[in-house]
Amino acid sequence: MINHFFKLLHKPAAEQVFNPWVEVDKENDIDKTAPEKRMLNLKCYLQERINAEYLLLAEALGYQGGHFTGIPMTSERIILGHKADIGIAPDHVCRSPLCRTSNTNKHKDGFNEPTATIVWGKLIDEGLNTRNFVLWNAFPWHPYKNSKGLLSNRTPTNNEMIEGAPVLEALLKAFNFKKIIALGNKADDSLSGMGIKAEKVRHPAMGGAERFREQFLKIVKG
Repeated sequence: MINHFFKLLHKPAAEQVFNPWVEVDKENDIDKTAPEKRMLNLKCYLQERINAEYLLLAEALGYQGGHFTGIPMTSERIILGHKADIGIAPDHVCRSPLCRTSNTNKHKDGFNEPTATIVWGKLIDEGLNTRNFVLWNAFPWHPYKNSKGLLSNRTPTNNEMIEGAPVLEALLKAFNFKKIIALGNKADDSLSGMGIKAEKVRHPAMGGAERFREQFLKIVKG
């Protein structure tokens, strides 16, 4: 079943949508092998979580996170060890070394995503097994603003959320999650549209970090 999931990820990107596992970001990638490296990162990450009990589902892939790592809500600074000073180590994501794919001229230490830091930090601070959680997005690819280019984010349209549903369905069939946690309304609406019940928490972005931490802890620790 997981092979079907990966096959769906190869779907050609639409207008103002970047597919990090297929496309090369000519302005910001380190070289043309970047998509292949991002897919290897994702496969390593998911293979270590095949028995995960929780799915944390956000809205869409972001340019500071999965755009370059291939892993949702996970920044290059995390996988390169540049967050170890606050307790987030590369090993929390994957035991094998993961690859950066952004050009070092953009950010020497890699891109940094605040949401990634908040989510991984909470898992680790609470002493939770990070391999018991899969982080994913209802819209699996990266929607960006045409006027600002690939280093920007935008909210996916309703039609785009529908287009991403088969990928999410394939992920749910490949895993046996006991609980699904939706980060924000878009993710929750996507799941509701598929007839899937989830626990909704505040998205960490835009000042929602503390509320997210409170609601998330209540769910996972009862």
